[in-house]
Amino acid sequence: MAAITPYRISVTDAVLDDLKARLRNTRWPEAELVNDWSQGAPLKWIQEICRYWAEEYDWRCREAMLNRFSQFTTELDGLNIHFIHVRSRHPQAMPLVITHGWPGSVVEFHKVIEPLTDPTAHGGDAADAFHVVCPSIPGFGFSEKPTTTGWGVDRIASTWATLMARLGYARYGAQGGDWGSTITASLGALDPQHCAGIHVTLAMNSRPNVTGESTREEARALAGIEHYREWDSGYAMQQSTRPQTLAYGLTDSPAGQAAWILEKFWAWTDCNGHPENILSRDEMLDNVMLYWVTATAASSARLYWESFGWKRITAPAVSAPTGVAVFPKEIIAPVRKWMESRFTNIQHWTEMPKGGHFAAFEQPDLLVQDVRKFFRPLRQS
Repeated sequence: MAAITPYRISVTDAVLDDLKARLRNTRWPEAELVNDWSQGAPLKWIQEICRYWAEEYDWRCREAMLNRFSQFTTELDGLNIHFIHVRSRHPQAMPLVITHGWPGSVVEFHKVIEPLTDPTAHGGDAADAFHVVCPSIPGFGFSEKPTTTGWGVDRIASTWATLMARLGYARYGAQGGDWGSTITASLGALDPQHCAGIHVTLAMNSRPNVTGESTREEARALAGIEHYREWDSGYAMQQSTRPQTLAYGLTDSPAGQAAWILEKFWAWTDCNGHPENILSRDEMLDNVMLYWVTATAASSARLYWESFGWKRITAPAVSAPTGVAVFPKEIIAPVRKWMESRFTNIQHWTEMPKGGHFAAFEQPDLLVQDVRKFFRPLRQS
């Protein structure tokens, strides 16, 4: 069995000095010609974020904050995979693997790990405790970058099953958003003997199935599909067709990498028009840093190349018990009727009062409560 090696985030001073130099020497474009975000992330705000990043953001402080969680690496299917692993002090805790997406990272989970692992310290019951595992997707963050093609959703899910077995977890739950939802669904389909249930916030492979007049939920989802197609999917088309071309600019320019990611925190959060209404600058830059210091613009984008177009994501039936949390500002809010043809055992459905695409980042309390509630009846079954 491959070794499990302790890991700590430790970015060199040289990388940080280079980052600040690049930020201070950014060659800026002219400003947008509109007074909103319809042409992209506004110049004035990105300039201010980058000034803050270079002059005030304290990575050493943020690095220490992220390192409060136990982290490890282990070789899985030929790649060295990074993961957070926090065991609960409660002996009956249930193992739970949580998966991020793009443009996210394990940074998204820093507000939910402690409530999940130690519920009694956060207003919960010991019976709801979890042992939490948060892997970095191959090619993201501190996980190794694939050197061959073929690292799609199903292969990642299979790798997660191996990881949970290696950690000694014969029965576990899974949760995820964005690509994490797709990987989690695949995990529920591929490893039903060990995966006790899945909890997701997005259903990427659910096709519209409207018969007669649209329901309110269907109309909301159809509007989301139309908006995404017309105004919000350019990034996905580029990353699924020419990720390498895009990566030259993002890997060379921290301002470019920040704008590429931070626009999505505006577009996909429930932020009342501005991402700083829901996430702090430090939180957003923590996430950007995991792309910048690891130079993973290309390797993370390739997940789209592996999954879209002629390489369509497979969508095997998921019979594992399924819970869905529907956040109102999700890119395309899940519709139960559309999901049921694939997810044949939906046992839990929650319409959230607020929140968007980055559930753990935006609304950690709501997500934690829903995860606890969904898995409660599955712990002993």
